[in-house]
Amino acid sequence: MLPFPVLTATLILFWLLLAGFSPGQFILGTLVAVFASWAMTALRPDVPKIRKWHLLFKLLGIVIVDIVRSNIAVASVILRRRSRRHTSDFLLMPLEVEDRTALTLLAIIVTSTPGSAWLEYDSRDRTVLLHVLDVIDKDMWMDVIRNRYEKVLLEIFE
Repeated sequence: MLPFPVLTATLILFWLLLAGFSPGQFILGTLVAVFASWAMTALRPDVPKIRKWHLLFKLLGIVIVDIVRSNIAVASVILRRRSRRHTSDFLLMPLEVEDRTALTLLAIIVTSTPGSAWLEYDSRDRTVLLHVLDVIDKDMWMDVIRNRYEKVLLEIFE
């Protein structure tokens, strides 16, 4: 009856903390919590099939280094706004990765890296539309995503 009992109990507790305790609020909070936990069963994702766990740490290290470098690059674009023009652009990039978890991680990585944003994924064409703040070379950006992220994600998940 309760697929997520801890979630249900937590939702009831927060409902009562926000609305105040009364028998009516307890009943209403319990109904909302039970229906919310039932709705969560539809959102339960597939369990990811990770083939090479040790590469997750390698990917994490690469992402941390790239985030730090991108922060510095974006700060320099902002601080030197008048001295050098930057060229923002949209990139349509084909992907090899098909695993949903790997695609999710790639979207998180690209969006977490300052200066780039994952805008749209087309599952039929297996292409992603990216926005990049400062594009010097489109092929270099695609190469970075292919060789630094997608290649490692393919090894981890597929």
